Amino acid sequence: MVRTLALAAAMLLCAPAQAQESCRLCYGDGSAAQGERPLTIEIWTDLNFSKLAVTGRSGGTAELSATGGEKRTTGELVDLGGIAVTGHGKITGVPLRPVRIDLPDSVEMTTADGGSAKLALFTTDLPPHPVLNANGELEFSFGARLVLSGGRGGNYRGRIPISVDYN
Repeated sequence: MVRTLALAAAMLLCAPAQAQESCRLCYGDGSAAQGERPLTIEIWTDLNFSKLAVTGRSGGTAELSATGGEKRTTGELVDLGGIAVTGHGKITGVPLRPVRIDLPDSVEMTTADGGSAKLALFTTDLPPHPVLNANGELEFSFGARLVLSGGRGGNYRGRIPISVDYN
């Protein structure tokens, strides 16, 4: 018995570091030095594993590479094709400033009928010490591993909190 797993784009929650405590995207909030351009992050493309099938009750994993967008599956998940899409974003701030981009360790994914899965092992195509270019911009891609612990298919969704701050 094959159950389909239509993993739609993961919704993203992108905010500067410590956004729960203050708005670092806002001018005049004290988070940037006087006259300094605050950081913004914009996500252009959500992470999307395209179509997968669950072939048993044990689950499996699907991994989407940040560089190149290759999709690999293990266990009882089978790739049904379609175009998998890596996440893609852009950071804007003070030209030539180093930045820190933090992705979570894992994110819970759910379906409307209560199914659950997890995104883990996030990767990016960023260099070890990212720096905004002369225009104050930095584009990046990200991928992750989807971990399905059971044989339950569905349309899994979740929010990926991405934070960015000057380093």
